[in-house]
Amino acid sequence: MNTAVTRGRAEMIVTATGMRTELGAIAEALRTGAEPASPLQIQLDSLGRRLALLSGIAVVAYALVSLFRGEGLADIALRAVALAVAAIPEGLPAVLALTLALGVHRMARRGAIVKRLASVESLGSATVVCSDKTGTLTLNEMTVRALWTAGRLYEVTGEGYGTQGAVRGGEARADQLLSAVVPFALCNDAHLTGDGFVGDPTEAALVVLAAKAGIDADGLRAELPRTGELPFDAATKYMITFHAEPDGRTRVHVKGAVDVLLGLCTGVRTDEGLRALDDGRRGEIEAVTAQLGGSGLRVLGAATALVDGTPDPSALPGLTLVSVAGIADPPRPQARDAMALCRSAGVAVKMITGDHADTATAIARELDIDGDVVTGAELDRMTEDELAARIDDIGVFARVAPEHKVLIVRALSKRGHIVAMTGDGVNDAAALRAAHIGVAMGRTGTDVAKEAADVVLTDDDFSTIVRAVREGRAIYDNIVKFVRFQLATNVGAILTLLGASLAGLPAPLTAAQLLWINIIMDGPPAMALAVDPARDDVMRRPPRAPAERILDARRLLGISRAGAVMALGTVVLLALAREQGDRDTALTMAFTTFVLFQLFNSLNARADDGPLLGRHQFRNRTLWLCLAGVLAVQIVAVHLPWARTVFGTVPLDAGQWALCLGTASTVLLVELGVRGVRWLARTVRSGENRQHTALQDL
Repeated sequence: MNTAVTRGRAEMIVTATGMRTELGAIAEALRTGAEPASPLQIQLDSLGRRLALLSGIAVVAYALVSLFRGEGLADIALRAVALAVAAIPEGLPAVLALTLALGVHRMARRGAIVKRLASVESLGSATVVCSDKTGTLTLNEMTVRALWTAGRLYEVTGEGYGTQGAVRGGEARADQLLSAVVPFALCNDAHLTGDGFVGDPTEAALVVLAAKAGIDADGLRAELPRTGELPFDAATKYMITFHAEPDGRTRVHVKGAVDVLLGLCTGVRTDEGLRALDDGRRGEIEAVTAQLGGSGLRVLGAATALVDGTPDPSALPGLTLVSVAGIADPPRPQARDAMALCRSAGVAVKMITGDHADTATAIARELDIDGDVVTGAELDRMTEDELAARIDDIGVFARVAPEHKVLIVRALSKRGHIVAMTGDGVNDAAALRAAHIGVAMGRTGTDVAKEAADVVLTDDDFSTIVRAVREGRAIYDNIVKFVRFQLATNVGAILTLLGASLAGLPAPLTAAQLLWINIIMDGPPAMALAVDPARDDVMRRPPRAPAERILDARRLLGISRAGAVMALGTVVLLALAREQGDRDTALTMAFTTFVLFQLFNSLNARADDGPLLGRHQFRNRTLWLCLAGVLAVQIVAVHLPWARTVFGTVPLDAGQWALCLGTASTVLLVELGVRGVRWLARTVRSGENRQHTALQDL
């Protein structure tokens, strides 16, 4: 279970099944492991406790003031309960769940399956994305472009996995080409089909190379059957097959990383035949490898040996290097744009690959990935502290094994980064779980990797990760908007009731009216803010700090200011209307004014750091429909007889409605004034700084 056999052969002995296997142990750990609370969950829990404390203080203060004024206990108790309800935004959990669920739905339509709602918010705060190269940053459509053998470099024509094309080069010798591609064809498990291939994409590209050189790989395998093998291993970086020769000897073919094969080979094929692999010839091969890798080609070598009897796979005979192939795996067309978007958003990208450092460097250069290149061997020589000290300057990790990913995650976390890590293999599960956001590949990923990950990409495309980060930022922005909106309303309601009591005025809002405001008039606009489209600059600003609060000092000041304006406007209008008219009309105007405050306050909540007025305010059609609906139902509450009975209202004339609307608009006008003062102060400071700089220059 959870094991996919894709290539190679084996004789298997079952020693355990189900949960008693190693994969069962991994599954049990993933199932029973506690999911850490996200920063958003922690902040909302803290916010809930503070609101509960605020509600208690407000209720006690209101009750004491009302008792001092001599009001009846029944009225005090009813309004105190309503005030407690108004102080706590009951709609916050529902709106939060809706926002996250809609974000998950949008991500799923764009190729990112989010397994936990809390992961949506974490995506928006990612500071580093560690991405595999093959298949994620590149297309994973392998094509051999160059072949080196016997001191000559040949060009290979043709595209993709079709066999149309040829191996071309000056004075190409058929015997040399055949001997160069035979190891690639035999040390290989891929098969070409009528419409593609079965097996590994790299091996399929080598079978295509053999076909272009005139070799039928399947026919050759039938003539020279395999008698043994060692499958490719990420730790050794090579594959070995053994084939019986007609004379009873055994032919050994090895395919793998050129730098590894050079350490195993004692000879090399040249124009003059087999020669010893001395320093001069080794330097020539390394130069060819660097040339191909520097062109962005993935480099593989082939070696062979002919031995008597059956060799011991753990003790390879002296091998002869026969050829080097340069394989193109072009970057995804959208990857470069995604990289540029990451840079503008302040998100660092680190490429992780098992390829040669030269190949990785060339691909990184093509994708504009900056930073040093570090190999897995160098990682093995570093301590965790040494890696953490260098990690910000590293852009590419080459020749790495899956277990190195955990070291990379730890080093980045030690530097305070929020890390998104990609992976597809069983051995990647530890890194995916260690990262703040584990991203598994949906097409090529194993079940274990998908189980350990927080997000699964259905298209294995790096640009999908970037879109998910953008969506995560937009979702967090919307959470801030509706939290600001709802809390400003709640603060305004508390201050309005307390202010009216202290001023000796009748309570401007009844229990029914408070519930009406808190649930009907406040809820739909908050829901509309949850689906607000992302601002144009969402990916042009740096990631938010992990410790940043939803309600920092600036936002708390804005909420308090908006609540104070609502309370002051409502209480002052109540006092003036009461002096000029009857009590019921004054109370209806106060109730209506407080409701209309929410229309303008929603515009304040949408702006946050952005411009208060502009095209962005008109992009959320759902919000404007909700605001129109709020105004319509308030008209119903004021003018329809049955509604007047429920809410204790009386009809208002056009002038009174205009006065209520004008008073409600002050919450927006005050915010505009505050921003104008800030702008003026910044202008003055920048002018002073320019003058100071000019004086220094003089």
